[in-house]
Order: sequence, then C-alpha cells, then structure tokens
Amino acid sequence: MSSERLIGTLRSALSFIHSRYRLRFTRRKQLEAWQAKQLKHFLQRVLPQARRFKDLTVTDLTDLPLMDKATLMGDFTGFNTRGLSLEQVLPVARQAEESRDFSPTLGDITVGLSSGTSGNQGVFLVSALERQRWAGILLARTLPRHLMPRLLCPWRAPLRIAFFLRANSRLYTTLASRRIDFAFHDLTLGLDASLTRLNVQNPDVLVAPATVLLGLAEAVLAGRLTIRPSHILSVAEVLESADADAIHTAFGVVPQQIYQASEGFLGYTCEQGTLHLNESHLHIEPDWLDAERTRFQPIITDFSRRTQMIVRYRLNDILRVAETPCACGRVERAIAAVEGRADDVLWLPDLAGRQLLALYPDVLRRALLMHGASLQEYEIHQQGLHWQINLRTADDHASLCAALSASVHALCAQQGLQPPALSFGHWQAPPPHAKRRRLKLLQLPEGLPCTY
Repeated sequence: MSSERLIGTLRSALSFIHSRYRLRFTRRKQLEAWQAKQLKHFLQRVLPQARRFKDLTVTDLTDLPLMDKATLMGDFTGFNTRGLSLEQVLPVARQAEESRDFSPTLGDITVGLSSGTSGNQGVFLVSALERQRWAGILLARTLPRHLMPRLLCPWRAPLRIAFFLRANSRLYTTLASRRIDFAFHDLTLGLDASLTRLNVQNPDVLVAPATVLLGLAEAVLAGRLTIRPSHILSVAEVLESADADAIHTAFGVVPQQIYQASEGFLGYTCEQGTLHLNESHLHIEPDWLDAERTRFQPIITDFSRRTQMIVRYRLNDILRVAETPCACGRVERAIAAVEGRADDVLWLPDLAGRQLLALYPDVLRRALLMHGASLQEYEIHQQGLHWQINLRTADDHASLCAALSASVHALCAQQGLQPPALSFGHWQAPPPHAKRRRLKLLQLPEGLPCTY
C-alpha cells in the first residue's frame, strides 16, 4: 500500500472511531455545546477563506443570509475556498457524465453533478481529505454491529458492498479498500446489466434507491437474483412503507435509510430503525411549515466541510418530525419521514375559496395506499386546479380511476379543501436512472395566497 493510500485509510479509520464512539451525546445540551464550538471555529477560521465571506466578521450564524442552489451556482467561485470557477469545474463533471469514467479529479478535488430533481443541476466539490473523513463518518453511522468483524478482522472475508446510483464518484469509491469490496452499478445501463455481477459478488450490504431495490426484489422473487444481503440501505428517493414491506418480503431484511445529498450527509437510520439527522457534523435550523411544528424545511450549515461552503443553505426537502423520542437514546433530531420536496406539496383552495391550503405528500400517499395492491404505480401532476393522475393496475383501469376519484374527494372533504378537476391516464415507467417523483406541482392555482 502506498504511503498516500495508507494515510487516507488512517484518516478514514480515525473519522470512523471519532464518529461512532466519541460523538455519542446523551443530552441535547451536550450536542448543542459541541455544535457551538465547531461553528465558532468554522465561522472564524474556515468561512473567511472563501471570497464571498472574506471581509465579514461573523459571530452569530443567523447574521448570515440564507442561500440555496441558485445562490451557490450564481457565485460559485465565491462559495469555495480553492477559488475554482464554474468554467473550470463543469468540463470535468460533464466529461465524467459522458464517458461514465468518474475517476478524474481536479488536483485533489472531486467534482460532481447533482441529479437536478429540483429542476436545476448543481455542482459539488469535495477534497481528498473530506472524502476520507466522509467514508469514516458514513460507515460509523450506517454499519450494523454484526458486520463490524468483516470490516476489522483481517482473517475474515472483506465486507462486500453493492452500490446503485445514476452516477459514480470518487467520493463513493473512497470506501473501497482491502477490507471493503466496493462495486458500483451504473443505473443508466438498466438493472438487467447488473444481475450477473451482483450474483457473483453476493454483497453483504446493498445500497440503492427505493425503486431500484423494488426491481431487485422482483428479480429475487423471479429467481433471477440469488443474493442475500444482511443490510439494505435506501438512498436518493422517498422510501414508502409499501416499498419497505415489498423489499422485506423478498430479502428478509428491513431496509434502512441514508439521507444524503450533494449538500452533505444529512441523516442515517439507527439500530431502532429511526432516521436521525447527522447533527454532530451539521447544524440544522428548522424552518417550520405549520403552527404545530410537525414539518419543516432544513436550513443546513456543514461545519465539517472545508472546500465548498454550505452555510445556512435552505434545502427544498420537507421533513416530518417523530412524535416521540427514539428508544436508541440519541439526542440528534428524530425524523418520522423525508416526505419529499417542497414542490411535492399540492395546493387546493379552502371551502370558502379565500386561500390555498397545503396537502402534504404523506397525507395523500396514505389515502392512496388504502387501495392496496390494485394500485401498482401512480403519479399526480398538478396544473392549477387540475390534477393529472397516471396509474398502473393489474385490475380494471376504469374501476380504479373511479375509486381513486372517490378517495380524492373524500380526502378533500376531510381536509376542508375544494376538490380538483381530475383526469386519468396510464402510468409509464421512467428511465432506470431517473429518480421517482410520484407528486409534482407544476403550477399553483392562481389568485389565492398559500397558507401552511
């Protein structure tokens, strides 16, 4: 092993130990004190290295304005500490996308493109040091205890990980080592192209978007796939309860979740099956969407990053908080669900026609799940006061359309909403590399204010 690779492995190992065994807070005040210490160093020593912040003296995080993807892309050079421009990094990312060779870097910097599900694609930068730390943090937060010997004991076979995503990255392949057999599967090639290699590897850990896990589950039930992973992680998409049940049935393993985006490693599932925000490495301000404080959009500051500044970055995701503390004892905020993006929320007028009220994704999904196995797939697109519902069923299409229409009208009556005009069509499968988005707001109804 080269000295450079040895140093990288040691960094990942130290990050693993620090995250798994030292950053275990038993009281919320302990966590907040840790965050305050890290933020102070970040604001004083790291942030001024980026041109956007070099002339600012910041003592309180809330003194800084909010940012989002458009802000970041509009002043890309100003938001990174290497002074890299968009013109410098975009060719590297686009060449990787076209060639499907994701190994080239810009010096020690990995350049990646986000998937662009919110409508505009973003660019992220990660240094070699950050990649190595990320690998340690990810394994510390997601690897179950029963697989630890495969990682740590040299006389055991290496830990085998199969990873499915639209695009690979040096960020992910940093996980590969003598103790980890890491295999990337390119979703742009389709699932069938991966089945033989997947059977040969027989992974211990399977990581993929929910729709891909469903496709692999179908291959298992059809006898085309013989793998038996002991740990399954859903990434990149909302994991619905029906999906989780189908995956569990096929593999005999309850899928867990990783909440990861180009903006950072945001959350992980604990041993109790609860999703926790990764607050020992991030500061997260909740922007509450309702008076009851049950849902929020996260505003994140990643004080562990040193290359690309993610500071008071407002994500487009909607998180629903858990109603009770998690039995695992962690004080990092417990999340009942990542419901989707803000434009997955559909809006309808109240009964008086004075305002638009939000119909949240989980509320609508629960109503549709009442139709059971007859509703195999669906998508709803809202254009003003009109909903286009495309669905797939093994039963009579017209009968299910009528039943769904009744369910939508009943739900609207229950929520105090005027029902939309409905049109129905047939669901078409998206490309295998596309993220699933069941709900999409294309255009708000005009003339009324929105009220959460």
